[in-house]
Amino acid sequence: MAARGSSGGAEERRDGAASRPDSSNGGASLAAAPRHPLTPSPRKRSTSQSETEPPLLRTSRRTIYTAGRPPWYNVTGNTFKEAFVIGLCGGSASGKTTVAKRIIEALDVPWVVLLSMDSFYKVLSEEEQEAAANSEYDFDRPDAFDFPLLLSVLRKLKTGKSVKVPVYDYTTHRRRREWKTLYGATVVVFEGILAFSNKELLQLLDMKVFVDTDSDVRLVRRLQRDIRHRGRHVPGILRQYERFVKPAFHAYIEPAVQLADIVVPRGGENFVALDLIVQHVHSQLEKREITVRSALASSHQVHSLPETLSVMKRTPQVHGMHTIIRNRETSRDEFIFYSNRLMRLLVEHALSFLPLQPVTVETPQGGVYDGRRLNGKRITGVSILRAGETMEPALTAVCKDIRLGKILIQTNHHTGEPELHYLRLPRDLSEDYVFLMDATVSTGAAALMAVRVLLDHDVSEGKIFLLSLLMAELGVQSLAYAFPQVRILTTAVDKDVNREFHIVPGIGNFGDRYFGTDAPGGGGRGGRGRGGGIRASSRPLLMLMLTC
Repeated sequence: MAARGSSGGAEERRDGAASRPDSSNGGASLAAAPRHPLTPSPRKRSTSQSETEPPLLRTSRRTIYTAGRPPWYNVTGNTFKEAFVIGLCGGSASGKTTVAKRIIEALDVPWVVLLSMDSFYKVLSEEEQEAAANSEYDFDRPDAFDFPLLLSVLRKLKTGKSVKVPVYDYTTHRRRREWKTLYGATVVVFEGILAFSNKELLQLLDMKVFVDTDSDVRLVRRLQRDIRHRGRHVPGILRQYERFVKPAFHAYIEPAVQLADIVVPRGGENFVALDLIVQHVHSQLEKREITVRSALASSHQVHSLPETLSVMKRTPQVHGMHTIIRNRETSRDEFIFYSNRLMRLLVEHALSFLPLQPVTVETPQGGVYDGRRLNGKRITGVSILRAGETMEPALTAVCKDIRLGKILIQTNHHTGEPELHYLRLPRDLSEDYVFLMDATVSTGAAALMAVRVLLDHDVSEGKIFLLSLLMAELGVQSLAYAFPQVRILTTAVDKDVNREFHIVPGIGNFGDRYFGTDAPGGGGRGGRGRGGGIRASSRPLLMLMLTC
């Protein structure tokens, strides 16, 4: 950390937590810290794990939550619930980060972002760099921070957007070249010495916590930290402390205790205060829960199919291939073969909807040819795992050097809601045309979530193309209602969805049939596919004709 901090202690000491009557709301998690004796608070919980197994994996260094992120938007595709932001303020080395991590782990819910104010130190001039190297620069005053950037990042995080956060190098007093990307927070824990010093910043905080630690304790911690981790020397640390850190604490930080909803004396060891915070956050999160899939299933029943939908022409070839892949008796190798053929045709069909611009080229004979070229930067493919991943080979076979991303969305079997578990997207998507791929779309719940993810990463709605082998009318209407500019492309649209949200007449469980993971002898009932292995059977005449 660039030589910065604060000291001087708030005089009032408490054994518990001082709670203000106007405290706000609360959070979720994803970081790690040692286990501690906080009392678990009972709450309603959405998890794709069994109730006897907590949805997390612990290692010696971190806690990884395996539960997914439930919908943060409504059926119109708009963000419905903002992230809950907890602000932690306190002097330098007061234990803010420790408190943050312990709150996160005690919350025991997924998708939490820990944001440090230290990341937002301003870029220094050469003269300021030299002063910082000699411990002569004041890192504790408000104008040492890039508040416009901080406010922009926190606003975006609160509304569910993807953001890039600078990474500050405490030894060189510079921002590193590579910034880190944060996205998908249910709760944001924001900590910093001046977390309460800006009026606009205060308006973004749903809960304000002041970490109150004795000034002597903080000074000892600061000495240990700066010597061990930042390569500094005792005289320089003490000089900076007396000249900048201590005065700044009394001027800016100590008065902020009056703004706090909860005061936590003794930092991370005050389990009574931490437990109070966690219980409040849980109660606030429960108030924000929403449902999407059931709402989709009961809406858009009378709407006609949208103009943004394009169904491939039902040629004898396409009709014949659908006959094969819909047949429950079709073997796995035949199912894969004809599914792949349809995918390739679908990708070619989708490419015809991309905007092209006129271009003139010279032929080898010296002639001039008036041609067409993509009017845009590039195309990126994003698959909704796992079935959407089967469409990637068709896309890469047609589009050279295309970038690929992946989004894992699974249904929570307790709530019936889609949950976002994982995403890996290429950088700088905002100018790309994105082909979003999923093999089948029934209610549209997963596709809706995937489109929302892309929009949160600044992809234009009009540059998103949803490609699916088979869709239900409900899914088409749901997606078009929420995102009317998204182009929808498919090889067929079926009329109905049953109570289990399977397409009828449908194709079965596409992923199980393609990857061979359905139960042996499953027979394809209840919307499930058939065929765990490859059967030794000759292709019928129609199949042989279609291979020509």
